[in-house]
Amino acid sequence: MNKECLRHKCLAVLLLFFAARTHGQTDLSQLEKTFLSPPDDARVMMRWWWFGPAVNRAELTRELEQMKAGGFGGFEIQPVYPLELDDPKTGFHNAPYLSGEFLDDLRFANDEAQHLGLRASITLSSGWPYGGPHTPVTEAAGALHLLSTQITAGATSVPLPTLANGETLIAAFLAADDWQGPQPKSTPVVLELPAAGSLRMVLPAAANDGHHTVLWFISSRTGQQVKRAAVDADGFVLDHFSREAVDHHLHDVADKLIASFGDHPPYSVFNDSLEVYGSDWSPGFLDEFRKRRGYDLLPHLPDLFSANPSEAALAVRHDWGQTLTELVDENYLKPINDWATAHHTLFRSQTYGDPAVSLSSNALVDLPEGEGSQWRQFSYTRWATSASHVYGRPVTSAETWTWLHSPAFRATPLDMKAEADRFFLQGVNQFVGHGWPYSPPSAREPGWRFYAAGVFNAHNPWWIVMPDIANYLQRISWILRQGEPANDIAIYLPEDDAYAAFIPGKVSLSDVMPRWITPELTQAIEDAGYNFDYIDAAAIAARGIRYPVLVLPNVDRISPATLSRIDDYRLHGGKVIAIGRLPDHSPGLENAKELSGQVASSSHAIFNQPSLDKSAQLVSDAAQLGEALHQALAPDMHLATPAPDVGFIHRKLGNADIYFVANTSNQPVSTGAQFRAKHNIGEWLDADTGAAQSAKTSGGGMQLELAPYQSRVLLLHDGQPIGGAAQTANVDSTLITDVSAGWQVRFDSTGREEVMPNLVSWTAAPDTLYYSGVATYRKTIHVSPADLTGKRVLLDFGPGKPLPDSGPNRNHPGMQTYFDPPIREAAVIYVNGMRAGALWHPPYELEVTSMLRPGDNALEIRVANTAINALAGQSLPDYRLLWERYGPRFTPQDMENLQPLPSGILGGVRLISRRTQ
Repeated sequence: MNKECLRHKCLAVLLLFFAARTHGQTDLSQLEKTFLSPPDDARVMMRWWWFGPAVNRAELTRELEQMKAGGFGGFEIQPVYPLELDDPKTGFHNAPYLSGEFLDDLRFANDEAQHLGLRASITLSSGWPYGGPHTPVTEAAGALHLLSTQITAGATSVPLPTLANGETLIAAFLAADDWQGPQPKSTPVVLELPAAGSLRMVLPAAANDGHHTVLWFISSRTGQQVKRAAVDADGFVLDHFSREAVDHHLHDVADKLIASFGDHPPYSVFNDSLEVYGSDWSPGFLDEFRKRRGYDLLPHLPDLFSANPSEAALAVRHDWGQTLTELVDENYLKPINDWATAHHTLFRSQTYGDPAVSLSSNALVDLPEGEGSQWRQFSYTRWATSASHVYGRPVTSAETWTWLHSPAFRATPLDMKAEADRFFLQGVNQFVGHGWPYSPPSAREPGWRFYAAGVFNAHNPWWIVMPDIANYLQRISWILRQGEPANDIAIYLPEDDAYAAFIPGKVSLSDVMPRWITPELTQAIEDAGYNFDYIDAAAIAARGIRYPVLVLPNVDRISPATLSRIDDYRLHGGKVIAIGRLPDHSPGLENAKELSGQVASSSHAIFNQPSLDKSAQLVSDAAQLGEALHQALAPDMHLATPAPDVGFIHRKLGNADIYFVANTSNQPVSTGAQFRAKHNIGEWLDADTGAAQSAKTSGGGMQLELAPYQSRVLLLHDGQPIGGAAQTANVDSTLITDVSAGWQVRFDSTGREEVMPNLVSWTAAPDTLYYSGVATYRKTIHVSPADLTGKRVLLDFGPGKPLPDSGPNRNHPGMQTYFDPPIREAAVIYVNGMRAGALWHPPYELEVTSMLRPGDNALEIRVANTAINALAGQSLPDYRLLWERYGPRFTPQDMENLQPLPSGILGGVRLISRRTQ
């Protein structure tokens, strides 16, 4: 395929991609049919770690076929650290990163993916952040360093600081010893630097009183190395503010990677976590600052380090931070996105963290990606989804299941679902699972694992339900791409205040934002019955405010232009609620007094006029926000009984409304629910089966029943009902027979068989204490004709029970569920040889009506546990020699003192009936 064809093909794909968001599927019948079998582009993708990289093609093919069979839609290759040393006797070999051997393997994997219909992506580096051996120290991540020299009494000169390669002395100041104090005797004064080659600097006469210090400002480097690098990929992290450093990386790394894809470019190229820690400077920064801000930063350098900054110093810090954002936008994000476009692929980026990217930096990338499931507090995920909603990106992905229920292999299907639902509540509609470790045939079971992740490949025993999990995630991802986002509240991000809060080495807007976007603020909005997005000044300038309500959380600094746009929004029907205070300062140093006066005058004029329509309100704190929101707008979802752990997200179609509702807790919820969208018909769309079922509604309200960690999709419309009859909530069940005793159990991997008089954990017997895998339970049950007449018959395993929440893990941010299910951890049920379905999350019951017949029926239940039991019976890998050779590039997570976990069917098993409507 020639390049012209590729260009037109890529354009056509993109047009279809973006059209999906604009129009959605307004034919409700077709929507429900597509929900049953969504398109492949909504399938989960997996981060595929190539350790070393040491891969062989037969194993690559096998793993790709497993991804396809498991219901995944593609992968993102990320070469990372080695796990084994080269061994000429066995032929084990780590191919150097970017070597011909590695690039050939990359080409092979892409060809196989094309054959299987999988989407391929590639990280434009090994590990993260971008950088490596091609990055010289002169292009490494920059930092502004301050050194000080105490001047002894009578001294006439001081030695210049020693500089390393890549460093430059840019300024020296004479400062009183108390220059950092609240009331210094004087401000630091710029000193003239000596001629090049000098070893000492002559001091002015006033400096030799024994009470002065020389401050040296050095354009330096952070020294950060690429994290989790593959063989021959280690080196300095590049300077994200430098176009030259970025261009060199694209030439030296990205061009080689993309060439290996030939005529089939990847679906996307990826920028993993920025995490360029401490980078706050770049050579040439002073010139860029002067050009952009209109004044010279050099005389103000001490203001960046002052422990007691004045108002002017805070304004300088703002301007410094704003310049950093502009540089990373223009010299890093935009060039890489342009490069991706030129190579017929899309740029997917985790655009948050260090360095100082803003929410609107996401407008420069094709595919924003988030991370973090914290839906009731500030999160990187909502940072990404908000940018997508504001800037019209139809798909927002998330790195999902990082650190999930540590250690590796401990995560369960229920853990996967519970975290995924929290991402859905924030607007995510594409998952990139974290992840899939490549594992060679020579590796001891359960195979290799990444240090900070769950394992979601076929080495995991509960892989037997992975297609069911993937179907659930695919259906929700697809339905949350339909129509338009309908979040009511826009929270204004005080990025100008955040810039003013920057200090050297700490220049992340997203990391400082929780000072303003507090859990109390987030929860006040959600508990009042709304969902929300973030918005910043650049987004308001570019796209306006298309939300019914704008919230200003303790905003002090704001430009007159932004405030004017907010007032115009208010005058045209928008509602503005300020929390805690009114804006009082303009952001930067230039014309600060005049512009701050305009800000103070305008904000007081907006909020102090009498307003019958409550178009502008000031509330004292987040506790008062809910009432103010209710005065401005009716709740989108109101629960008769408060349930803070129940969240929702709303999508608006032209002729219908979609609500995804999730219970994020380990307790069942039963309450009335009222939805603002009023329609005649309500239908539940079952994401496990794809089926539609009528929902009993009355004036937009209904009874909401949610098991622990259960979620539901509600479709409200005024057309003809599509789904089946509604099921009565909380209907009494009738016991047909208790089948808890007398099961024949076969442990599939070992062939061991036993009869279980009573259902007990596999760990109760020494022979299966360390068993990880699948066990098949078989039993014959008898059903009478009367049991099947006019009834729904279900196999019920019991409710399970909640466990106490142990709180956040001090070592990592991963989540887990707190629930003891009756099946540990997943089961596939067969009735009379027919697959009835899978159970891997509450409620642990399955309808089997259509498969039963009067008389004897063969019941088979295949149960899978985690791999932890097998790992508990093994010694841990010894990485001593590996680390001697390559250095400790990772630390295994929580792998010490593993204990076998309860496994198998642990509750009772009953056949029950419920009456049909």
